[in-house]
Amino acid sequence: MASLPSTMCGVTFSKTGGSDVLEYKTDLSLPKLSDSQLLIKAEIIGVNYIDTYFRSGLYPTPNFPAILGREAVGTVVQLPSFSDANVWNVSVGDRIAAFGTTGGYASYIAVDAAKLAKVPQDISASDACAACLQALTAWTLINDTYNVKSGDTILVTAAAGGVGQWIVQMAKSKGAKVIATCSTSKVDLVKSLGADVVVDYSKGEYVGKVLEETGGQGVEAVFDSVGKDTFDQSLKCVKRKGTFASFGNASGAVPPFSIARLGEKNVLLARPRLDAYLATKEELESNVKAVWDFMIKGGIKPQIHKIYKLKDVATAHDDIESRKTTGKLLLEP
Repeated sequence: MASLPSTMCGVTFSKTGGSDVLEYKTDLSLPKLSDSQLLIKAEIIGVNYIDTYFRSGLYPTPNFPAILGREAVGTVVQLPSFSDANVWNVSVGDRIAAFGTTGGYASYIAVDAAKLAKVPQDISASDACAACLQALTAWTLINDTYNVKSGDTILVTAAAGGVGQWIVQMAKSKGAKVIATCSTSKVDLVKSLGADVVVDYSKGEYVGKVLEETGGQGVEAVFDSVGKDTFDQSLKCVKRKGTFASFGNASGAVPPFSIARLGEKNVLLARPRLDAYLATKEELESNVKAVWDFMIKGGIKPQIHKIYKLKDVATAHDDIESRKTTGKLLLEP
């Protein structure tokens, strides 16, 4: 156990609402560890769109005050007193990435043993954090939700977003044709990632272009993170017996609809969650290894939009909700 301070800095919120409910504090108590947790000193912290869902109340927060944040990279500073390092496969001083944890907007974070992985020396802390949830989400989407194959044509909405960028690159590595949507200012970026066709959605609907590119058949799979504003369009783009993965609500939750609409083309509709794909330590380790290998062997470096000071987290939330950011937003404790 390393020498630990009596207090830490962190960001709490006591009610749901806009970014103004986030409070930066410097006198928070360090988290108490359960029997299945270790403590890390955070080096870099990730901001994800899901954080805004909990802050706004779209997703419920069980207890207040609470600390947001679901990913970080840091150094192990404390193991439970009874713990055998061989069981945990980590030691004090190891650099680890924490996935799907809670309380991440802080300088010290309690991490569940089943939600961590060592970071290879070849990957920087900021790159590892930028890849944590977003790259893992993309990897499970294109391998588990729908197993993208060489020769498939897929549609990726908001392709310049954090997850979208990874889907484009990973799907191309599997030999798929990628049709992507983004705003005008991000077209060149998405093209540089390898997308075969890029549609500027700010100029109108994208259904016509998708059907034109697929001979009127549609795509094998749609990966849609926008939600309410694109659901109807994206559903029209799925081919017969295709898959529609709706995995985000950037424009708001998809309103209720008649399930009978799926029957016209026998579309499979999925609402995947990353943690349900990483329910076991073995699942986490195998998927993380695949992502690390993809980054190292392909020389892939995630695009980082900006690294904010932890005290400026409200600005980070405003920026990510503006949908004008490109790449990953990170916090420096």
